[in-house]
Amino acid sequence: MMMTKKLFLNGVRLVAGCLLVVLCFGVSAFKFAGHPAVASASVKIKNAVADSGWRQLFNGKDLDGWKQVGPGSRYVENGLTGSHGGMGLCYWTKEKFGDCVIRIVYKMQKENSNSGFFIRIPIEPREAWMPVFYGYEVQIDNHPETSGEDDYHVTGTLYSLTKPHAKPGKPGPQWNVMEITLDGARTIVKVNGELVTDYTEGDPTPERKFDFEPFRGLRPNYGYIGMQNHGDDDIVFFKTVEVRPLHLQ
Repeated sequence: MMMTKKLFLNGVRLVAGCLLVVLCFGVSAFKFAGHPAVASASVKIKNAVADSGWRQLFNGKDLDGWKQVGPGSRYVENGLTGSHGGMGLCYWTKEKFGDCVIRIVYKMQKENSNSGFFIRIPIEPREAWMPVFYGYEVQIDNHPETSGEDDYHVTGTLYSLTKPHAKPGKPGPQWNVMEITLDGARTIVKVNGELVTDYTEGDPTPERKFDFEPFRGLRPNYGYIGMQNHGDDDIVFFKTVEVRPLHLQ
């Protein structure tokens, strides 16, 4: 009986000791979480995200800062912007862009859909055809032969002006990432990490084949940008439109 009582008391002391260790560890962990070094690290992580330089132009909720010109319209649903009708253009109204990288994330509704992203538009557009003729359309169309066009009209090219180095565009409804670098008079386009276009103002271009192709000639280093809506049979959804300065380290 005495041995049983002694064992019982030893068990109580052991449990109490374990509880004390757990309590002390919990308090220490709580103090550590609030330690200035930890708080500083948290701030550095947030600053690193902010210092990446990427600035969102499409917020996924509405088209604040964007304006539609020409037929059709754009809408926002489930964080994406799609379109009705066309041919029109939804352009960013607040500034011109140059010496920067523009990144867009998009997908075609069907296996292939026709659209484009416009750059170097010299003046604020008032209708849809001025950007076509006097800006550059970075093409989105994996099968230009469907409409009687050639490689100069495939995804990632400057529409009708440049021949692709590669054809890495993915069919719908897979996502694609396009990065457009504006470096002075030079335009570089990568699709899904592969180089498609590297063009500098003044480089040779083919003659116009169709009356709806852009006029040849120099474009400005800074210009407006926009998302094209091509028609109800050619829907491209944009999820991300963001920009960062070119020479950000």
